[in-house]
Amino acid sequence: MRITLIVNPFASRVTEARVRALEGRLDVVETLLTERRGHATELAAGATGDAVFVFGGDGVVNEVLNGLQAGKPLGIVAGGYTNVLARALGVPDDPAKAVRERRISLGRVNGRRFAFSSGIGVDSEAVRELETRRSSDGRRRGDLAYAGVIARRLAGGYEPRLEIDGLGRAALLFVSNDAVFTYAGPRPFRFSPEARFELGLDVVAPERAGVLTAMRYAGRLFAGRGLVGLPGVLHAHDVDTIRVVCDEPLPLQADGEDLGDVTEALFDAERDAVDVLAG
Repeated sequence: MRITLIVNPFASRVTEARVRALEGRLDVVETLLTERRGHATELAAGATGDAVFVFGGDGVVNEVLNGLQAGKPLGIVAGGYTNVLARALGVPDDPAKAVRERRISLGRVNGRRFAFSSGIGVDSEAVRELETRRSSDGRRRGDLAYAGVIARRLAGGYEPRLEIDGLGRAALLFVSNDAVFTYAGPRPFRFSPEARFELGLDVVAPERAGVLTAMRYAGRLFAGRGLVGLPGVLHAHDVDTIRVVCDEPLPLQADGEDLGDVTEALFDAERDAVDVLAG
């Protein structure tokens, strides 16, 4: 299989030596380096290989998914801090061993594809806060910093500010395309444990949040039980569409990428969307 290799040269685990090693392990016909935000989407749309491998973190993988040509398999080489998608899929460290195609669904929010998670509220606010810190000193924070910001913000309290069609009013919204929403170090956080890559979307939406609920949520998440079934938490499983209206503009994230403020969000399940190369 002839490979197009798309590389984010600024990702934390990417080096020129590792790029050369990948080229030696795979039948790479072109190596394309990203230069700016959104560039990977353009590169994927014009890729000439039979398959596209991405070397970088979840952000560049998300961009590639939004430009990937229909019918071309996707390979992932973990090169970022958290690498949620690669870890959730069990992608092998040696890309030459990624020979089995696994057909998965994707999510879309306001037309933007995402692979594993999206949300409005505390997660999107955490993404924005960490990106603001990065802009000030140039350092990208890892998943433990992300979890810490979420815990602090949950303890500060949230009142209902979203209207979710068919479910009701909520303070926060977590949309999952797989059981794993994110990781904190080695520990997976599962907001919706029944979510699967092969199904539609799952949603959990706490109606309110404060100190006591934050402690309850943290206990459930660390135990791997998720938030489904807790009093005051709205939930839907394996759905095709989720429509949300916000009382005021709120930040939206998808796969850990800040998509700006929205007053409305339409989430769609794109079933059987792409083949991912796994071990």
